[in-house]
Amino acid sequence: MSLVLKNVSKTYVGKKVVDNISFSLTKPGVYGLLGTNGAGKTTTIRMLLGIIKKDSGEITWKGKAVDREHVNFGYLPEERGVYPKTKIFDQLMYFAELKGMKKDKAAESINKWAKELKVEEYLQMPAEKLSKGNQQKIQFMTSIIHDPELIVLDEPFSGLDPVNSEIIKNIIIDLVRNGKYIIMSSHQMASIEEFCSEISILNKGKTVLQGNLKEIKETYPANRVEVNVNQDITTYIKALELEVENETNNNYVIKISEEEKAHKLLNNLIKDGIQVDKFEIKKPTLNDIFIERVGEE
Repeated sequence: MSLVLKNVSKTYVGKKVVDNISFSLTKPGVYGLLGTNGAGKTTTIRMLLGIIKKDSGEITWKGKAVDREHVNFGYLPEERGVYPKTKIFDQLMYFAELKGMKKDKAAESINKWAKELKVEEYLQMPAEKLSKGNQQKIQFMTSIIHDPELIVLDEPFSGLDPVNSEIIKNIIIDLVRNGKYIIMSSHQMASIEEFCSEISILNKGKTVLQGNLKEIKETYPANRVEVNVNQDITTYIKALELEVENETNNNYVIKISEEEKAHKLLNNLIKDGIQVDKFEIKKPTLNDIFIERVGEE
């Protein structure tokens, strides 16, 4: 199975919002689709799910053109939407039946995922009684309740505290283990780095960077060193004309333009008998790369 987008474009009122975009998912996993607001991410997602029509190009799933009637997909949109006055269980049953599930199977799936997401106690409550984070978990449940093969998650961690974020993360990991194909769009770069081996970055409808994230990072020189020591080393850092990006409890993140200075810093610390518990030269983060590619715009 695979999802393939080839030379896909879309124009609204004379403006090309998606311009000749191509990418593919050829095996189960999470693909990162990134871009600033208005970059074309949501339009791309809606085209690949068959919600809106493309102007040109090809979108196929399992070698066949995408058709909403034949693609078993789940979609968590960025715009949140639960019915505030309706009981959670009734909403979930409604969405499950829309996806063709029988009531008994739907109820079984609702109870299973409610337990996984720790929202069992809310099933008989109207949505308006739930916190924003729990409403988010309910909406996430609607995207997976029918066991879809292809899942699109647009900002899945928005509004979640660290505990609930961890619950969602573990479920995403299990979904991939169970052979699901997932596209994730998020402004939380750390989440993309955690899950996605392949990414596309869009800017003004065009692809500005695409490929394997690890390989992309390898093309960039190291730009930071993290040093964890048992005392203040500010004088050593200043002596080499380096800049501290962050320091907490003698754990330093230091900007570097060349690795040689980082090694010189380490040598100076060891020579003077300073205990070094951690020394790690780091490549740019995805956030650094993203800003470099689209930040100036």
